[in-house]
Amino acid sequence: MTAPVFQDITGIVLVGGKSRRMGQDKALLSVQGKTLVERALEPFQQAFAQILLIGDRPERFAACRLPVVPDLYPGSSLGGLYTGLFHARTEHIFVTSCDLPFPNPAILRYLCNARGSYDAIIPCSSQGAEPLFACYRKSCLDTMRNQLQEGIFSISAACSRLHTRQVPYQDIAPFDPAGTAFLNLNTPEDITLLS
Repeated sequence: MTAPVFQDITGIVLVGGKSRRMGQDKALLSVQGKTLVERALEPFQQAFAQILLIGDRPERFAACRLPVVPDLYPGSSLGGLYTGLFHARTEHIFVTSCDLPFPNPAILRYLCNARGSYDAIIPCSSQGAEPLFACYRKSCLDTMRNQLQEGIFSISAACSRLHTRQVPYQDIAPFDPAGTAFLNLNTPEDITLLS
C-alpha cells in the first residue's frame, strides 16, 4: 500500500447524523456491498495519514479501527465540522459526510491542492455549494465556535465570515463524468434508485 498523499491534512468523516428521513443509521447502510462509512473511508485511507470519525456510539464503528470523537456541539453538521477541526493535529482537515455514496478521490485531491491561504475550499455542484466535501483550516475555529454558541448552525453562514474559495462545478466536472460525486442519500427511495 502506498503512503497517503497528504500527511498535513486530517480526514474527517461525519458519522453522527440523526438520519431521521432514512429511518436508520446512514453510516452503516450498505450500498452496492459496502457500508457508507466504508465507502467514505476508501479514498480517505489513500489520501490522509490521519483520519477521525466524528459522532457518538463509538462501538458501532469499532470495525473501522479509527478514533471516534463525540461532537463538542451535538446536533448539527457545523458542530461535527467544528469538532473535527478542534481535534485534528494538522492545520487542515478534509471533511465528508457519510451519506455521499461515491466520494470522488480526484475532486478530493484537487481541493486539497487548492488550499493556498484560504480558510475553506468548498466545491459547488449543480445544486450549489457542497460544504460537507471540502477542505478547512484551523483558522475557522473561532468563527464556527462563536456561531455555534449563538445557536446559528449554518455552515454557509460561517463560511461567509471566512476567507472562502468556492470552486465552480465546471472546474471539477472533468473529474466527475458520471455526475455522482455529490449524490446525497437521505431517504430509502434514494437507495432504491442505486440498485
